[in-house]
Amino acid sequence: MFGLGIGWGSARVSRIDRYLLAQLLSVFAFFTLVLVSVYWVNRAARLFDALIGDGQSFWVFLELSVLTLPNVIRVVLPLSAFAAAVYVAIRLTRDNEMVVLQGTGLSYLRMLRPVVIFGLLVALMLAALMHVLMPLSRAQLAERQVQIAENIAARLLRAGEFLEPADGIVVFLREVTPEGKLIDIFLADSRAPGVRVEYNAATALLVPGPQGPVLVMFDGVALIHQGATNRLTTIAFDDLSYDVGALIGPAGRGSDARELPTGFLREADAELLSEMGLTLAEARFELASRNAQPLLSVVTSLIGFAAVFLGQFSRLGAWRQVLGAIVALVLIQLVGNAAAGMALRDAARAGLAFVPVGLGVLVVAAMLAWASLPRKGRQGA
Repeated sequence: MFGLGIGWGSARVSRIDRYLLAQLLSVFAFFTLVLVSVYWVNRAARLFDALIGDGQSFWVFLELSVLTLPNVIRVVLPLSAFAAAVYVAIRLTRDNEMVVLQGTGLSYLRMLRPVVIFGLLVALMLAALMHVLMPLSRAQLAERQVQIAENIAARLLRAGEFLEPADGIVVFLREVTPEGKLIDIFLADSRAPGVRVEYNAATALLVPGPQGPVLVMFDGVALIHQGATNRLTTIAFDDLSYDVGALIGPAGRGSDARELPTGFLREADAELLSEMGLTLAEARFELASRNAQPLLSVVTSLIGFAAVFLGQFSRLGAWRQVLGAIVALVLIQLVGNAAAGMALRDAARAGLAFVPVGLGVLVVAAMLAWASLPRKGRQGA
């Protein structure tokens, strides 16, 4: 059985702590850079298609891409911590450094101390993201998305192209003057079942309205075709207003608990949240999640390191244990998702946000118990 002595005051052990911690942090930085790049490029590609297809500039794409980075980093950090712990443990095992450390009297439990310190450092990074950067970036991103959606000129006013800004809507215009005047506009609306309305106007202007932009057409004709009776009605007009706000969605946006500052979530009551379109359960669960999610980095680090250590006792290596650790993390996440669904229905269940952390601690405890068994006991089990 491995000794479980801690030996916190030993200078020799402190040097070992620094050595292991330096390896963990350097590998963690590498994995974080790689995974953030992969996640960010994947999201940026979809965002680029959506924005450039709507006529937005490259600078708008760059701004929104930067605003998505905090959320990408939030997802990546626990994964990077797990990968770093696994990689460093495998390297220690492969180079026989773990055997040497154990030969000097260092217990397995004692070797986990730098892993815990490493996990806590990652948790501090996650806490800063969850409590400060994430709410700010989400709020700014949502605000910019609303502004872009309201920029109807970028989505509709492209001369010489047939555009379909919404299902059942087709728009074409021949020219847009520097003053914003539309020349020779065609608009077809077939959203109503069995009815198609086509508008043709010599000129048009976009003006602000209470529900969004309004298209005012001059000197034109409206053709109304009834599919059921196959009847065509022609209406000439001097000027006609068409509400295009429905084509770009509502001008306003609902509140999201993830965009609100931590202090506000802590002090807001049910009445204030209701006015914002939120429930007390959503606010309480978001607040609890911001405290619970950083702790997952400690759990994932310990699980990754412990899995490789258990693989020392297998002739087939540690790959089965690492695969088992990945499966355990997936199951923990699934249970956390189920717990989140229950917590969002009742404010008193906000503590369920800590369920994944608790399950992770139980997994680590089971690994430690298994590692502390004598080899004959492990083989018998």
